[in-house]
Amino acid sequence: MTTLVPYDEALARYEPVLGIETHIELGTRSKMFCGCSTTFGAPPNTQVCPVCLGLPGALPVTNRSAIEGIIKIGLALNCSIVEWCRFARKNYFYPDMPKNFQISQYDEPLCVDGHLDVEVDGRTYRVEIERVHMEEDTGKSLHVGGATGRIHGADYSLVDYNRAGIPLVEIVTKPIPDTGVAAPLVARAYATELRELVRSLGVSDVRMEQGSMRCDVNVSLMPSGSTVWGTRSETKNVNSLRSVERSVRHEIERQAAVLDAGERVVQETRHFQEDSGTTTSGRSKEEAQDYRYFPEPDLVPMAPSREWVKELLGGLPELPAARRVRVRDEWAVSEKEFQDIVNAGALDLIEETVQAGADAPAARKWWMNELSRRATEQGVELTELPVTPADVVRVSLLVAEGTINDKLARQVFDGVLAGEGTPDEVVEKRGLKVVSDDGELSSVIDEVIAGNPEVADKIRGGKVAAAGALVGAVMKATRGQADAGRARELIIEKLTG
Repeated sequence: MTTLVPYDEALARYEPVLGIETHIELGTRSKMFCGCSTTFGAPPNTQVCPVCLGLPGALPVTNRSAIEGIIKIGLALNCSIVEWCRFARKNYFYPDMPKNFQISQYDEPLCVDGHLDVEVDGRTYRVEIERVHMEEDTGKSLHVGGATGRIHGADYSLVDYNRAGIPLVEIVTKPIPDTGVAAPLVARAYATELRELVRSLGVSDVRMEQGSMRCDVNVSLMPSGSTVWGTRSETKNVNSLRSVERSVRHEIERQAAVLDAGERVVQETRHFQEDSGTTTSGRSKEEAQDYRYFPEPDLVPMAPSREWVKELLGGLPELPAARRVRVRDEWAVSEKEFQDIVNAGALDLIEETVQAGADAPAARKWWMNELSRRATEQGVELTELPVTPADVVRVSLLVAEGTINDKLARQVFDGVLAGEGTPDEVVEKRGLKVVSDDGELSSVIDEVIAGNPEVADKIRGGKVAAAGALVGAVMKATRGQADAGRARELIIEKLTG
C-alpha cells in the first residue's frame, strides 16, 4: 500500500483540480422509456417489461415528465436549454444493463454552460457546469459471499433490473481549479448545494443512502506553479456528503505520494471505502471512443419549445440561495450563526418548526443546542433523530405556558428520542410537570430552610441574593420540577415577610 503524504505537505507542493459528475434519479412515477413503476424497494425484478429489459422488437417512448424535470434542473443551474438535441447509444457490456447499451446523450446534451456558486469559509467559489444531460439508470448487481461485497471473491452474483430504465440526470462540472487547501470542503459544499437545489425543485428526493444521488469525484494534481493539469482519477458512486469530502482528501494524499515517488498517476476509476476513508483501484477509465456512441435510431430528436422553457422558468420555486438570504433576514441572525445553522443541517428543520408555530429563537435554541448535541453524540445527522418539528413546537409551547421548564424539557426530549411517545405523553408518563402549587412548594421550602440555617439567616439579614442557593436546593429536592420563580418569591416571603 502507498504511504500517504500528509495533507498539508501535499498541498504545499501540488495544486488540486477537481471535477464532479453527479447522477440524480428523477422521482417520476414511470421509467424513462416505458411505463414500469419506479417505486423504491419493490421485490427484485418485479418492475420490468420488454422495453427496459431490451427484448427484441420493444421500442422506447420518451417520458415527458422526465424531460420537464431535467429542464428545471438546467434552468436552476443557470444553463442554456438547447433548441434541438437527441439521444445516443452508449455501448458497453455490463450484466446490470440488459440491452448491452445505455440510452444517453453524447455530443448533444439538453442543458449546457451553467454554474452554481458555493461558499466555503467566507469565500465564494463558482463551479461551472459543462452539461446536464438525460440518460437511463442501470440495474443493480448484488455480489454474494466474500468479504468486500464486490465481485472479486464473491461466490455468485444476482441482478435486479427494477432500477434499469429509471430517468437519470447527469450533471458534469467543468474542471474546478484554484481551490487549494479548501478542495475537499469545496467538493462537499458543491454536492450539498446541488442536493438542496434539486430537492427544492421537487424533481427528486436526492436520497444518497438509497442511491437516488451519486457522485463520481475526479481529482488530479499538478506541481505548484505549473499550468499543465495532472492525470485524474475518478472515484465512483460516492454516496454521502461526508464521503465526497473524505475521498478528495485521500486522493490528494495518495496522488502526492505517487508523484513524490517519481511514478505516474494512472487514469482509472476507484472505489471509496467507508470504513477506512481510502480509495481502492477499480478499472482503467474508458475514453468516449470506447463506448462507440451513435445516434439512438428508435427515438426522435428533442426540440423543447421556447414557450415551454419560459413557462418552466417562471414556475421555478424559491431556490436555496435566495431562500437563505430571506430566512437570515427574517430571523435577524448574524452571518456566522446562520452559517452554523446551515453547516449543522438544521435550516430546514428550524424553518419547518417556525412554520408549525414555534418562535424562531426557541426553534433555533432546541435544534442547535440540545438536539444538535444529541446527534453528535450518536454520530448521526440531525435529520436522522426521531424528533419532528412538531415535537419541538410542542416542547416550546409547554415551556412557554409554564408546564415544564428548560431542564424538564431536556428530559422530555430524552423520552421522545427513546420512543416513549409524544412530548405530552412523556410528560405524563414521567411526571415532569413543574411544581407550582404553593402548598406543595411551601412544604419543600420549609425543609430546605431548616436544612440551611446559615443561608436563611443571611436572607433574614437583608442579603436577598443568597436566596439563589435555597432555590437551587428546592430545584434539587423536586428533581428540577419546581417553578423556580415562584419558589424564590415564597422563600423571600417566609424569611423577610
